Formats: sequence, C-alpha cells, structure tokens
Amino acid sequence: MKTKAVIAGAATLVLAGALVSCSAGGDDSGDGGGGGGSDASNCTNTITKTDLPVVTMWAWYPNMETVVDNFNEASDDVQVCWTNAGAGGDAYDKFQTAISAGSGAPDVMMVEADRIPTFQVQDALVDLSDLGYEDVKDNFSEGAWKDVSVGDGIYGAPVDGGPMGMIYRTDIFEQYGLTAPTTWQELESTAQALKDAGGPVFASFAANQPATTTAYFYGNGAEPFTYDPANEGEIGINLNSPEIKEVLDYWDGLVDKGLVGTEDQFTPEYIAGVIGGDYATYLSAAWAPGYLQGAGVGEGADAGVWGVAPMPQWDPANPISINWGGSAFVVSSQASNPELAAKVAFGVYADQASLDEGWQQQIIFPLNANVLSSAEFQDYEVPFFSGQQANKEVYVPAADAYTGMTYTPLGQYYYTALTNQIAAIIDGSATGSEAADALQADVVAYAEEQGFTVVE
Repeated sequence: MKTKAVIAGAATLVLAGALVSCSAGGDDSGDGGGGGGSDASNCTNTITKTDLPVVTMWAWYPNMETVVDNFNEASDDVQVCWTNAGAGGDAYDKFQTAISAGSGAPDVMMVEADRIPTFQVQDALVDLSDLGYEDVKDNFSEGAWKDVSVGDGIYGAPVDGGPMGMIYRTDIFEQYGLTAPTTWQELESTAQALKDAGGPVFASFAANQPATTTAYFYGNGAEPFTYDPANEGEIGINLNSPEIKEVLDYWDGLVDKGLVGTEDQFTPEYIAGVIGGDYATYLSAAWAPGYLQGAGVGEGADAGVWGVAPMPQWDPANPISINWGGSAFVVSSQASNPELAAKVAFGVYADQASLDEGWQQQIIFPLNANVLSSAEFQDYEVPFFSGQQANKEVYVPAADAYTGMTYTPLGQYYYTALTNQIAAIIDGSATGSEAADALQADVVAYAEEQGFTVVE
C-alpha cells in the first residue's frame, strides 16, 4: 500500500488561518532559532540544570520561553531545550523533512490536533498510552482525548482548545432590538429581520475556513469520517450525509438571501469590517478574543461593544457542543528517550503558573480540567466582553460537553476540497447538496488514490 509515501507529500499542505485556530496566534516568522531538531546545543532558552538529561522541543506558543523556564525550574529529572522552528506550516514542513530523512526531528513538538493522524500514519509519533497517560487522564475531557487519539492510541498531550460560541456586537443588537438566537432557525429569522431593518449582515460564511464548517457538520450530528489504523488501509467517508447536506443547504440559503458575508476571514479587509460593524456576529472559538484584540479589534470605536452567547443548536433538546482548533504536544519517534520526552509532553504547559498566564493573557483556552473547574477561571470577568463571565456562561459548558472529532490522514486534502466546494456555494455554481455530493466524490477518489479502502 502506498498510503504512507503519498501522505508524506500531502503533509506539506498548509491551511490558511491554521495558526490562528490553534490558540490566539503566535510568531509566524519562522526565524526564532532556526529549528534545532535533535541538537540540544541550539536552544532559545537557557538551561541552568546542566547535569540533567535534555529533551528538545519545537513549539510556537507566544509565551513558550516562560513556560519552558517554569518547567525546567521545577524539574529534577529532565530539562527542555526549546526552539521556535516557525509557526504552523513552517514547523510542519521542517518536521516532514526530518521524517523523510529519518533524522533531525525534535523529541517533542507542538502540533494542531487535526495534524496528528498525518504524522502518525508515517510512524513518526510515539503512542503515549503507556508513557504517563494514565497519570493525567482525569485532567482532560473525553473530547480532548479523542482529538489527540488515532484509533486506540494516544498520540498527543492536550493543552488548549477552541470551544465555540457566538460573539456579537451588543451595540448592533441593542440598536435593532435583537436577542441572541438559540437555534439555527432563529438565526436565519434574526438575520432576515436585521437586513429588513437596514442593518449589517449577521455573520460570515468564508471559504477559507473549512475547519469552522466542519465543526458545523458535527453540530448537526454528522460523522464525516471513521478511521482506525487497526483496520489497516480502511477509512470511512460520509461527506454527503443528510446532516451535512442540511448544513450546507442552510448556509447556501443565507448566502442567497444576502444575510451573511462571504469574504475570506483573517484578512485586513475582514478585520476592518469587524471593527466597522459590518457583521453583527462572529461565530468563533474561545481563543477568538485574544486573536481579535491582537488584530486591533476592541481598542477604538468598537471598544466595549462585544458580548458572547452559546452557539445556536439544530435541536435544543439535544444540544451538541462544537470546537474549532486546539494544540497538543507529541513525541517524535526519533526521540532518543521516549519516556523522558513523554514526561515533558505531559508536564510542560501543565503547571499552574503557565496555565494561569496562558488564559489570563488570552494566549490559550486551557483544556486542563483543574483550570476549567476553578472559581477564578469560571468567574473571570473578561475585559473584551465588558466584564461578562464568558467562561462560566459559554466556553466552559461547551468545553465540558464537547465529545471530540475523528481526524484522519486525509485532513489537509479534505480541507482544500471543502474550501473549493464552499467557494462553489458562494459563487452560485453549486447548491449545498450538490457541493456535498461533489465533496464526497472528490475525497473518496483521493483516498483511493492513496491506497485506502473506502467504506461509505
């Protein structure tokens, strides 16, 4: 089967906006140390306990040097040599090169959860099930663990996630007498009322955010993929199910009626529109306030006008929480000491000081249950939301109820294919249902090219 070789080539595909979706952003320069790989002499941080063994790490969280210093100060077993090898795609490209070469990978690396199967299928990651997982199992939810699992294997130590909510302009809602919709049907009627009153579009449906649309699929009870490497070469693909067609037809209808914008997100033009009140809402993840503030939102005329509410539901009697983004630490199969590397993966960014700084500075939305359940976190009056207790009201319940997604080695190709189909919906060349059928045919054909046996 040629799956591993071809997936290796596909692993270099980069999803636009992927970095933003892992947390609240980071340094995307790729020059923070050059990528030291397994070379423990090329550290960005300073190791003070020079008599201890060293584990190398690539990671791009904005506060990573502080996090590493916190870990090293507390550890009497191992020290971390951290390098910023670039953010997102830059780091993945370097890691893929090291995988192909058989050397040069770090012991531990930060990855977005949806990338894990792409590297796991190449035997590039270590299963952590017997390397400390049981000791930290209760610190994270079922959904957090599922996102870093491939089949029965645990291939990542969760850190942050992106439980979703509806960020909205309180000034626009007050001006037009709107209340936050609790169902997707209410969202459409609210958006129509806003348009009829001469207001802005209600939300955004952007082709360059397929991960968001995938979350919407899960929110309607869809299961786009099934995948377990124990069933070697077999993958389930169900991208034109009734649930997925309903979601795409719904957004197709909003586009046709002019109720949502269709501009690409994460562009200067889009951010200018957010600041200028061109959108009444931003359906996004818990890391979004940090990202928006970093982009200049909430600092000028739009300061003090933001609130957040739970995501709309298809069936309020059976609500489904959804997630966009999230990162973890994985252990490379090139690690010279997997046990020590796993200790680092599970232990770094897990101490109280690092976690507190992460959420208080809006760098991450932590998934550690000890943080999520703490009064300090739940009762925090978020400045971006004018003191609203957004964690307690929206994000913690969403994180606790989230049950996870099934990621596959086809993830990056799937995102590209979905981007193309969303663009077809937007330009009117396909209905939602037609786009779902085309998406199914495209991804199935690609999977079969890679040597998979597709179960539809």
